[in-house]
Amino acid sequence: MPELRTPWRAVAAAFALNGVLLGTWASRIPAMVERHDLSEAGLGALLLAMGVGALVSFPLAGRLSDGAGAVRVTRWIAAGYLATIVLVALAPGPAWLAVALFFFGATHGAMDVCMNSWATEVEKAARRSVMSSFHAMWSFGAGIGAGIGFVAVYLSLPVPVHFAGVAVLAAVAFGPFMALAWTSETRPRGAADPVFALPRGPLLLVGVIALTSGLGEGAMADWSAVFLTDIVGTGEAQAALGYAVFSVTMVAMRLMVDRLITRFGPVLVVRVSGVTAATGLILAIVPTTLTAALLGFALMGVGYAALIPVAFSRAASDPNIPPGQGIAAVATLGYGALLMGPPAIGLVAEASSLRVAFLALAAIAVLASILAPVLSRKPQGVARPA
Repeated sequence: MPELRTPWRAVAAAFALNGVLLGTWASRIPAMVERHDLSEAGLGALLLAMGVGALVSFPLAGRLSDGAGAVRVTRWIAAGYLATIVLVALAPGPAWLAVALFFFGATHGAMDVCMNSWATEVEKAARRSVMSSFHAMWSFGAGIGAGIGFVAVYLSLPVPVHFAGVAVLAAVAFGPFMALAWTSETRPRGAADPVFALPRGPLLLVGVIALTSGLGEGAMADWSAVFLTDIVGTGEAQAALGYAVFSVTMVAMRLMVDRLITRFGPVLVVRVSGVTAATGLILAIVPTTLTAALLGFALMGVGYAALIPVAFSRAASDPNIPPGQGIAAVATLGYGALLMGPPAIGLVAEASSLRVAFLALAAIAVLASILAPVLSRKPQGVARPA
């Protein structure tokens, strides 16, 4: 009987677990807003605490991953991530919720860094491109989390029961796969190494492409349900469908990204992707109906799907920066935007409206299309996706 646990499945399980927990949180944001009587600015401030936690964790996770091995640190942080989502549900007031979200964001961000390092090791061993498929599993997990959230709202489950149940189920479903025997390379960092790795030169433009995707994904995770309840006027159960639709279409698209890049090249793929994401945002804003909004969210999922995997691939093949440093630099902008973008959207929404904030995202999505030519700068000898 073939072994169910393989290196690809082990990393895929880590990505899926990470996505499930974020999708779970996103699905119950309206309930948390109601429970703690939060304004748009108040929610934005709490999301800022979550984003700050993630940004603080990036360099620390990188040092731990280099020193102790990506696979080992990924497992440690995954356990903490499972615990923090329960703390978020149990927070008795906004102040404690801010503290809980800080640690939730820190464990989410730290796991992101470490599991991507682990993914790079597995990709190297496989000798073919599989990074997009791992990100597809993250999107799949986020969609599952949002779908479970829809069921939890339909059944009127209290948030603590919902979050604790998801944490247990995720540990049981994904933990055994992540326990696969794997030895990671270790490389202690020197005292002179920079704490934060930022892209420079042409790679900065690649980082901006990742940033546009991070902003869009972060907006959908934390504001799609609020958009549907406040702008479209849906109930909480229907609002939970927004992020689920976005995630499902994104995972479907990410399963095709490698083949599309092989056939059409990264520049054309990203050009079309940016326009598609912007079209989806406008479709969600203008008619303000549930059908149009969900269709718009689906187009956003298709449009944003390729941007981060393609940016990571370009960063790893940069001729001037080592692969690990290049990926880390682009990830800082991409994941920083993913986690810091939602609070910024809250501030824009408070000053004007959520429609205006989403319209700004549409303009930023077009920027990815404009910058797409920078992705063609691949040195000779770089393997094309299989």
